[in-house]
Amino acid sequence: MGLAGQDKGEGGKYLFLPPGYDGDEPDGYYTHRSDTFTIWVVLRALAGVEAIRQARVYRLSDALSPPDLVYVNIAEQVFNTVHSNDFSFFEEIDELVQEEPPGSLDPERAGQLAAIGIVHGQTFAPDERLRAILDSAARTAAGMSRALVYFPRNRDNFTFAEGSWKDGFVGGSYEFIKDDARLLDARTLFHYVATVITPAMAHAQVGAGSAYTYTAQDARGQILNGANTYRLVLPPNPPAKNFWSLDIYDTQTRSLLCTDNPHPSVMSLSGTVTPETDGSIVLWFGPAAPEGRENNWVQTVPGKSWFPILRIYGPLESWFDKSWQPGEVEEVQ
Repeated sequence: MGLAGQDKGEGGKYLFLPPGYDGDEPDGYYTHRSDTFTIWVVLRALAGVEAIRQARVYRLSDALSPPDLVYVNIAEQVFNTVHSNDFSFFEEIDELVQEEPPGSLDPERAGQLAAIGIVHGQTFAPDERLRAILDSAARTAAGMSRALVYFPRNRDNFTFAEGSWKDGFVGGSYEFIKDDARLLDARTLFHYVATVITPAMAHAQVGAGSAYTYTAQDARGQILNGANTYRLVLPPNPPAKNFWSLDIYDTQTRSLLCTDNPHPSVMSLSGTVTPETDGSIVLWFGPAAPEGRENNWVQTVPGKSWFPILRIYGPLESWFDKSWQPGEVEEVQ
């Protein structure tokens, strides 16, 4: 949707049809058929919350008189969105398999799940031996996934020829396919650290879409410590047609770091970021803001490691030719 979508930023009506729908498809919609009963529509609006409130979601049967929507701001609410790292992870998977129609998974993944007893329409009841195996498997897989995210070995994982900044889309494909092969480690990396994916996220074009890079280490290769103070220099003219932002996340949950501010980030749209005299932007991270640097500071939490994601909306040519590159995160004593 939006600038990189079918409506090209002009707005429009999108229609999502469920599995097995055989009714009429009305004109005037961008129509999509879903393989699952549950779908997510995740929107980001350049104009902020008020722009989001202009979006309407309703049943097709209510199209002539859509009901009022209730908008819930979850920014300051605490809730858990992290999948389990033990046997109960497989119970979560079974719940999804049972509520969605047969065929919503590809045969390969359906076969893998069937091999451990997760089949649509059947009870998942592993014996103690299999429960122990699956519990160990979930814990091991969580450790492997963390290693792939925070300490990748393949140079293809890195955004630039030098430095620690990394790509979430290794291979440049939202399907994680390169040279006719599925990049399984790359797929695991992305879906362990992120939530949703679209073609536009992986195929940014000059002036459209979005681009991302992240790091989990400082300039010395050390994990970022929430008790320390760090600085990061963005060179002049960050290559964003629309805006750029830098958000920080908890390495444990991969969610936004819980701080006194429900929005642990800085962004160009705020109008408060203060540049240096040469046009560069120095960002600060730590438990307390350095004096006079409050506008460019993001709070961190002692006892918590964290990592930043730099987001570029409407990336410009200097992003693609890599003539613009963020500095490394440097600890300040």
